[in-house]
Amino acid sequence: MKKRILWCILCACLVSTSLFAQEPALLSRVHDTEACRKWVDGQMEKMTLKQKVGQLFIYTLQPVTNQYSKNVLRKMVDDYGVGGLLFTGGELRKQVQMTNYAQAHASVPLMVTFDGEWGLGMRLKDTPSFPYNRVLGCIQNDSLLYEYGKEVARQCRLIGVQINFAPVADVDNNPNNPVINFRSFGSDPKRVAEKVAAYVKGLEDNGVMAVCKHFPGHGDTEIDSHNALPELNFDRARLDSIELYPFKKAIEAGIGGVMVGHLHAPSLGDGPASISQEVIMHTLIDELRFHGLVVTDALEMKGIAGHEDVCARALIAGNDVVLSPRNLKKEIDGVMSALKKGRLSETDIDRKCQKVLSFKYALGLSSWKKVEEEGLAEKLVTPELLSLQQELSKAAVTVLKDSSSLVPLDLSVSGTVLLSVSPSLSEAYPFYHQLKQTFPVGWLHANVDSLDAVEARLRPTQRVLVALHSDKVEPYAALLEKLAKDKPLALICFGDMKMLEKIPEVVRHASTVILAHSDEKFVQRHVADLFLDNAYADGRLSIPLSGLFKAGDGLTVDPEAPRQYSPEDVGMDASILSQIDSIAEEGIRLKAYPGCHVMILREGLPVYNKCFGSYTYEGKESVKENSLYDLASLTKVTATLLAVMKLYDEGKFGLTDRVADYVPILKKTDKSRITVQDLLFHESGLPAYWPFYEEAVDMKSCKGGLFRKKADKNHTLKLAENVYACNDFRYNPEWVSHVPSAEYPLQVADSLFLRSDFSKNIVEQIVKLPLKGKSYRYSCLNFMLLKEMVEKIAGMPMDVYLDSVFYAPMGLRHTTFLPLRKFPKEQIVPSVETDFLRGGRLQGFVQDEAAAFMGGVSGNAGLFSTTQDVARIAQMWLDKGICGDRRYLSRATCELFTTLKSRDSRRGLGFDKPDAEHTDNSPCSPEAPASVFGHTGFTGTCVWIDPDNELIFVFLSNRTYPSVYEPNNLVRYNIRTRMQQVMYQSILH
Repeated sequence: MKKRILWCILCACLVSTSLFAQEPALLSRVHDTEACRKWVDGQMEKMTLKQKVGQLFIYTLQPVTNQYSKNVLRKMVDDYGVGGLLFTGGELRKQVQMTNYAQAHASVPLMVTFDGEWGLGMRLKDTPSFPYNRVLGCIQNDSLLYEYGKEVARQCRLIGVQINFAPVADVDNNPNNPVINFRSFGSDPKRVAEKVAAYVKGLEDNGVMAVCKHFPGHGDTEIDSHNALPELNFDRARLDSIELYPFKKAIEAGIGGVMVGHLHAPSLGDGPASISQEVIMHTLIDELRFHGLVVTDALEMKGIAGHEDVCARALIAGNDVVLSPRNLKKEIDGVMSALKKGRLSETDIDRKCQKVLSFKYALGLSSWKKVEEEGLAEKLVTPELLSLQQELSKAAVTVLKDSSSLVPLDLSVSGTVLLSVSPSLSEAYPFYHQLKQTFPVGWLHANVDSLDAVEARLRPTQRVLVALHSDKVEPYAALLEKLAKDKPLALICFGDMKMLEKIPEVVRHASTVILAHSDEKFVQRHVADLFLDNAYADGRLSIPLSGLFKAGDGLTVDPEAPRQYSPEDVGMDASILSQIDSIAEEGIRLKAYPGCHVMILREGLPVYNKCFGSYTYEGKESVKENSLYDLASLTKVTATLLAVMKLYDEGKFGLTDRVADYVPILKKTDKSRITVQDLLFHESGLPAYWPFYEEAVDMKSCKGGLFRKKADKNHTLKLAENVYACNDFRYNPEWVSHVPSAEYPLQVADSLFLRSDFSKNIVEQIVKLPLKGKSYRYSCLNFMLLKEMVEKIAGMPMDVYLDSVFYAPMGLRHTTFLPLRKFPKEQIVPSVETDFLRGGRLQGFVQDEAAAFMGGVSGNAGLFSTTQDVARIAQMWLDKGICGDRRYLSRATCELFTTLKSRDSRRGLGFDKPDAEHTDNSPCSPEAPASVFGHTGFTGTCVWIDPDNELIFVFLSNRTYPSVYEPNNLVRYNIRTRMQQVMYQSILH
């Protein structure tokens, strides 16, 4: 009957009720409570009272495998029947061996505990570690803390550990605390509680008990309880709002264990909390309704060790388990004496023992299995672990301020120098290397013996990045403060955040301050990517930095959420501009495009910048700031014309020069008299279009030809009115292969490769085509010939030339031909779902067939980019050839090319322009002045630059998706021109 009564009492912890939100989650997951009861009863029946007492003790030992250690361990297990073990620091292999040895000799399975606040590496050599809690406290995404707990649980189970004495739930609100500090998640009780709960859930959902510590709170103390007894001299209201708050939330989250610290909190009770009935029974159990295991902090600590019969007093106070007493035999005898004297009852011991055994059952110890030593180190270190370690560290990166907008850097501004404060350059190299790959940056190593030389070298620079890899920063304070007062300076702390408190004046004057917390190579690369607009950061400071920053400070840096400026600042009405939203959404509804990105700049500032819709109508991937679009004919101006303007600027040719002078294959043909200006005005006489790809098709495989005017069984693919394509044809193996090789290196689709000289064949075809008079006729062939001219004059491929002269120095990181060489396919918006010619989705391959069969780099199409990059090119034209602090084109060249207009058409020198005489056919809205210049693209793109109003309008879409042969609703419903109208209507007069 006695056992039944005790079991009923214990089962109150197992029954799920809405009343007890603090029910231990581990016990609630015991589905077969009857099996649990039988196992617990079976163990109890075998034990003497003294053995039951032994179950309440956790013995601490070193993982040493000599015979002496084994004999001591056998004595603890056999003679005293301890309930658990705690191994101190040592080697993984030896701890596992001692664990197996102990479990094999224990009559009741042992709870193996671990003190792993930052992972196994806290105690065991050569095992994984994680960032300290102070660093993790900067993370905003608490699901990462759950994953952290989950991974630690996996590692614990692998090495035979069932309980982890973590996490620390103390609030770090005293900078003079000698023992908690970096072990805490921070100074904000709410954020600490959230982190504690997430970690606890991750640990316990995956089969390992969490024990939060040090109740009732060790954060606001200035004494280390390892050395003496700290006091919490605060009233109850203060304790409830700060110290107790994280523990309360952990209990509500269902934590299995709470460790009581050796602390004196007079407003809660007399004496050390770890042996105080008022603190444990009244506050923790009765008020906070905790029904898990109550564990003492180590009883060998000086904050408590001077008390006689400390273990008996701890159990009387309400603890269930006592940890690490100095003299196990003496303390067990003391408990037995307390039983004899009636200070403790046998019922108390039975209840505590049953609770311990119930948790052992919940932790799987009823069916303990030997820990496998073979390959254990390899099992601990998995790709998933390495990925999580990196995720946690990156998520903790905190941008504390950025007053000069250095994050991201304007890559068009030159004169950037990195100053590394580090023991040697090797520690700082990953950060420098990641930056250097994208833009030119100088690099200096700080040396206390040559500060004058360092200052002289930095004096002419535009901006300085200071990377702190050493905490010995005081000698550099004067130099750094002087630099910070003189120019934009970014301070990156690749170490403990407290380092910043050593140089407060530098921090105050620095434009940008970033906490990286670690100088691991991957962290350095991540921070470099922040400066390069290629990484995300949303860390928030976990503790205050005295006089510098408050807890919670931090900025969000999101490359997908660019900065915008108020339209009113540049004379535009935001409420009118917002009407563009409904037009963009209307376009999606009307199937004009699955998604689009619209950007408007005025006076160089982005006043409208929004993404709409998705890559496809199925909507699986939303359009983002850095989504790459196939620019189609926008390539003509953002690539080919740029190169033409540069070479003209350098005097390499004149507009009336004959193209044949630079492209010799045109000599002695009917095209020998075509001038550069003829090509730019589209007045060369070349046909508007030519199917160059037919050379690559085996025409014998096309029954009835490749195209027919009427559909039949061999021509079912409708391309346009009265145009049907052969639905089953083969490629000419002379030109095309389905596998890449040295002979077929040019990829035009996922499984389609061309011979490298097919582009030469296309040029030869152009040469043979008949001319049709010199009147205006828009033709892609004009710009294909211009590309040939550019390459002959520049002496290199056009894409290489453009990248070296414009794209790289202007910081256009997302502008490129052949984008799959640089970007994942998922970042590129598809232009076609099923291409009749290439037989599949075009995502990362240019849609234009001529450009595709030129190998992806052509004068008429092939460039991929983002709105931001296109807008930057447009702004350079608007600023008469200047971008950042560098001139790329002369003012005269820019004015000539952007203003000169053909007498026979609306066309400019390579640019398209409004049609004032035929506004219904104009590519621009009626409000656009005659000075506007720009271009459109077949895939649904455009850029328009208005010098009169200092406006830039960029629109990128994939209107050709899913098929180029669908009705062009983008034009039919005047989506782009209506947006332009709104833009002009928003100008305040």
